[in-house]
Amino acid sequence: MAATEGNSVASCDAQRLTFEYPPVDLEAIEFVVPLGLMSDSHVTPVDHQYFQNYKDPERMIAVYSPAAGTVTTIQHMGQSISDQPRPPIDDYRLVIEHRCGISSIFIHVDQLSPALSAVAPTAGGHTSVAVTVSAGEQIGTFQANVDYNVVDATVTLTGLLVLEHYEAEPWKIHAPNSFTYFSDTIREQLVAKSLRTADPVGGRFDYDVEGRLVGNWFQEGTNGYAGTDRARYWAGHLAVAYDYLDPALVVISLGTFDGASAQFAVRGNTPNPADISVDSGPVAYELVEYDYWIRDARWDRVSLVKGVEARASDAPVHGVVLFELLAPRNLMVEVFVGKTAAQIEGFTAAALIYER
Repeated sequence: MAATEGNSVASCDAQRLTFEYPPVDLEAIEFVVPLGLMSDSHVTPVDHQYFQNYKDPERMIAVYSPAAGTVTTIQHMGQSISDQPRPPIDDYRLVIEHRCGISSIFIHVDQLSPALSAVAPTAGGHTSVAVTVSAGEQIGTFQANVDYNVVDATVTLTGLLVLEHYEAEPWKIHAPNSFTYFSDTIREQLVAKSLRTADPVGGRFDYDVEGRLVGNWFQEGTNGYAGTDRARYWAGHLAVAYDYLDPALVVISLGTFDGASAQFAVRGNTPNPADISVDSGPVAYELVEYDYWIRDARWDRVSLVKGVEARASDAPVHGVVLFELLAPRNLMVEVFVGKTAAQIEGFTAAALIYER
């Protein structure tokens, strides 16, 4: 992220910027999905939160600039990139530069304000602009959901160990939990709307630990996060992390499992990937499905609830992934589709090397 001269970190005063307005009309949404979701082509945990509207799909919900700033980028989005069939989209990604090296990124804004619509590109386009917005100014509307994250150039996440792997999305290494940037009043509202109750309530997505299995990995020779093919840039991605709602659950997120991306729990939910090191040798995880529960009932995934528990199934086992840390940032991986751990004797010639 390149800050303008007036937004430079060097010229910022000592007082930290506090957002006095929410990013959307919080009374009009069902809930906030925290950072860290792994789903479909989002193989590594996502760096943004989702402000979600399920129950009134026709409602137009206001989107606001949380602080004064300048809209510097507008992208007119027309296609979702996914392994699953999805209908075309027609919405916008916006970047607002505030001060002190802090920016806001919105994705899936359906309709822009008149000032922004006047300079927006045509479908599929991407343009640099300079439209000043005031704190709390409405910049557009959305219906189903809008993605939001804060980018702070003064912060570098410690749980993404190899920064060069994220050059395709350079803001990612500077994207902390947005909740901490809002005033106490707004933060309380965000916490109340968040599906997550474990700290941090706004979620997290950076899990790398030096010399441990936990975190993000990229297949060797596939250009890190960018991948080698834009149509399936996530094909060489791998994440061994924790569920975005219930961090007690280990999630294995694979860029390619039987030809497509997939997310699984671990049968028995053990061993903890944070405990796996070079000294552990080969470790096999059996891959099973998981779901979310509120006490004795499955969560419907559209209602605001608190205390969600993620539970792994015991069967069926969809396959096995075999890991071995060869060095602190060097991982051997092999996926065995349709197998159980008892059927695996060790790595074969099909094993791949991942790195970070």
